[in-house]
Amino acid sequence: MTDSDKNQIMIRKQTRLAGTVLVMTMILWMGAQVVGGEMGWAPRYALLIDLAALAGFLWGLVTTYQIWRKRRA
Repeated sequence: MTDSDKNQIMIRKQTRLAGTVLVMTMILWMGAQVVGGEMGWAPRYALLIDLAALAGFLWGLVTTYQIWRKRRA
C-alpha cells in the first residue's frame, strides 16, 4: 500500500467522522429544543444546548476545511 492510498483512507475516515458529527449534532440539537420546549426548561438550558451545538458545528466546519485542504494538495 502506497502513502497515497494510506492518505486517501485517512481522508475518508475523517470525512465519515465529520459527517457523522454534523448529523448527530443537528439531530441532538433539534431534539433538545423540542424536549426543552415541551418540558418548560429555563432559557439558560436552551443557551447551553445552543452553545454545545455551535461547538459541534464549528468542529465540523474546521475539520471539513482541513479535509478540503488535504484533497487539494
